[in-house]
Amino acid sequence: MKAITVRGVRKDFGKLAVLKGIDLDVEQGEVFTLLGANGAGKSTLINILTTLSRPNHGTVSIMGLDPIQDGNRVRKLISLNAQTATLDGEFSGMENLRLVAQLRGVKDRKTAITTLAERLDLTSFLNRQVKTYSGGMRRRLDIAMSLIGNPQIVFLDEPTTGVDPQNRLALWQMIREIRDAGKTVFLTTQYLDEADALSDHIGFIHDGVIVKYGTPNEIKQRVITTYTVQVKSGEQKVAENALAMAGIDYTIVEHNISLSAVNAKKALAVLLATSITIERFDRDESDLESIFLNVINQGGSYANN
Repeated sequence: MKAITVRGVRKDFGKLAVLKGIDLDVEQGEVFTLLGANGAGKSTLINILTTLSRPNHGTVSIMGLDPIQDGNRVRKLISLNAQTATLDGEFSGMENLRLVAQLRGVKDRKTAITTLAERLDLTSFLNRQVKTYSGGMRRRLDIAMSLIGNPQIVFLDEPTTGVDPQNRLALWQMIREIRDAGKTVFLTTQYLDEADALSDHIGFIHDGVIVKYGTPNEIKQRVITTYTVQVKSGEQKVAENALAMAGIDYTIVEHNISLSAVNAKKALAVLLATSITIERFDRDESDLESIFLNVINQGGSYANN
């Protein structure tokens, strides 16, 4: 049984189609990361998966349960750490954690809270009112609250935003421990290095559709190899015109000429024959950041290459 199964999910807000047919599988015991630009549909999909919203079309299964028909049972199996913290500023961190532990029916609340506080470096300020916390402290407390009660699927929506590097690494380790304990983590993040380091599988969502899916290595290996040519600044337009006249396809990326592997050799011959000064010629190394930017900039046409 898969942790999450999504088939043909669409979500419209009036005439605006936000999700346009999402198909997705997330295995139990893995970290799955959903990547996409703002407005791509990430939060809308998470809201559907966590019973906060209903799709207009399609089906969703959470640990074999329908979130619409079995919402109460689904909510007992999951936890959601959203971008907006849900903390009571008048309560102390300890009181916030106790409240959530009570609501989730945790029996040994003291042990559960103490363990989480130590792992997230919360102990020294746990008895202070939350309204005195810094942004990073609030984020760590909010994450601790989402981990109480042994959920089977943990939804973490940009959990390390605003967290200092030391505690960011601590959160990475906790995410790995959750995965290693057989739980599932559904993650979104602004940090592409984070997705690369943590994810078993990654899905790129663009314009309401999953346009690329696979392990980090699979995604990077499927990318078409490209080359970058940098010419003398005063000769840029001449170089572009020469390539265009020769019928060689290229794109301009940060004022440099980007070429496919097929066109790179031809382009070099044309530029040298035109006496263009070539200052740099490099094979581009594929990473998730470049793939992410290409998916966005090419309107999803980069998908599945």
